Amino acid sequence: MKNVLIINGHQYYENIAEGNLTNSIIEKTKYFLEQNNFNVKISNIDKGFDKKEEGDNLLWANYVILQYPVYWMGLPWITKKYFDEVLAQGVHYLSDGRSRTDSSKLYGSGGLLKGKYMLSLTYNCPESEFGDIEGFFEGLTLDQANIATHKIFQFLGLQKMKSFSIHDIFKGNLDINIEMKKLENRLKENFNIGE
Repeated sequence: MKNVLIINGHQYYENIAEGNLTNSIIEKTKYFLEQNNFNVKISNIDKGFDKKEEGDNLLWANYVILQYPVYWMGLPWITKKYFDEVLAQGVHYLSDGRSRTDSSKLYGSGGLLKGKYMLSLTYNCPESEFGDIEGFFEGLTLDQANIATHKIFQFLGLQKMKSFSIHDIFKGNLDINIEMKKLENRLKENFNIGE
């Protein structure tokens, strides 16, 4: 069986960001993967974490899914803190790739983890903002707008799977059943699970 680490990167704010949507996404993802013979662990950053245990979880995982709400165009600060603290002690999975004796080895090419990762995001902005040169993100795709987060995983040596995102979460007409079906379809695609 393959191992999946789901990192819950949500940061709680009363009345505006209580984590219900993030929890629904994680519960659906965990259930779906376990039904398809994956071992699943969940790290809930906002509840606290042990740096060594989280490092061990990264080594254990064949796949990492990072689920987080995009706050002010990036990671919630507690999620950035998680990566700062966990990866700073990551002697078993970090190398920047360069070599004093081989100039062909380039920065960012030395990640020691093997496997894949997936970003799962929730946004207040509409999906139409991405890829629109006149839009807020000036033509950037969803993945381009989240390049710093992608680079964390690339630096670790993990390969990118297709991202998942839910948009317009505060608009008031979010159909959670439709969104969960989209999530299931993306999981099937990313984890090569047939109908």
